[in-house]
Amino acid sequence: MPKVTFVQPDGVETVLDLPAGSTVMRGAVAAGVRGVVAECGGNLMCATCHVYTVDGAGDVFAAMTDDEDELLDCTAAPRRDTSRLSCQLGLTEGMDELVVHVPGAQT
Repeated sequence: MPKVTFVQPDGVETVLDLPAGSTVMRGAVAAGVRGVVAECGGNLMCATCHVYTVDGAGDVFAAMTDDEDELLDCTAAPRRDTSRLSCQLGLTEGMDELVVHVPGAQT
């Protein structure tokens, strides 16, 4: 079961064991992780589940689609090279531990 650590801008960490087949966003919303708003519920229609992955973590997730890339241009917090929408970060059995940083603003 993948373990995902959410790091807030103030350094507070929330560690969740999330089931394979879910997404980083679904786990965050279900657990009430601060800063992951997910207004559209994971339908790739907003950018309020924006997170920063750790360098290299992008290799374990599916490649970014054109739609995700376009939405990342609309985030409230600055976009970085490691920016992803957590609704697009699917969790699989082969994953072990992941770290994502939550931006300071989503809306």
